[in-house]
Amino acid sequence: MKFIKKITRRGFIKKAIITLASLELLYVFVNLLNKGSEAKEATHLFNAGDTDLFEHGKLYPFSNERFYLSRLTDGGFLAISTKCTHLGCTVQFKNKDNKFICPCHASAFNKFGEVLAPPATRALDILPITIANNKVMIDLNKPQKRLKHNSSQITYA
Repeated sequence: MKFIKKITRRGFIKKAIITLASLELLYVFVNLLNKGSEAKEATHLFNAGDTDLFEHGKLYPFSNERFYLSRLTDGGFLAISTKCTHLGCTVQFKNKDNKFICPCHASAFNKFGEVLAPPATRALDILPITIANNKVMIDLNKPQKRLKHNSSQITYA
């Protein structure tokens, strides 16, 4: 059979180098595409609704988006993540106790997300809020870690 071609050492090395270079270029190209889609996600804001819809002094769960929107008594807004800072379980707000409770390891947090009972060692993360055209917009892709609550974390209309 004359169709079988004998591969030399030099030919093999040449083909191996071309194959590796092609794979490297493919890897770089795929990563560039992924970074482009991440940049689009980073600018996505969730529209929670008009500011007038939220009563002062109430907490509103947004379970699918994994946060609670708190409208404070002074009119400010605070978006608190439902992800426990201990091991990532989903916290639940207990109205009768006026606090967040983690069902996994019993960490407790006050209405601002500050730790009341360990094992969690820091406050619940918050999500950045932007108020534009009387709409409460939450950036779900940029949770902010914090040790405790302070007034600079509150957004006002």
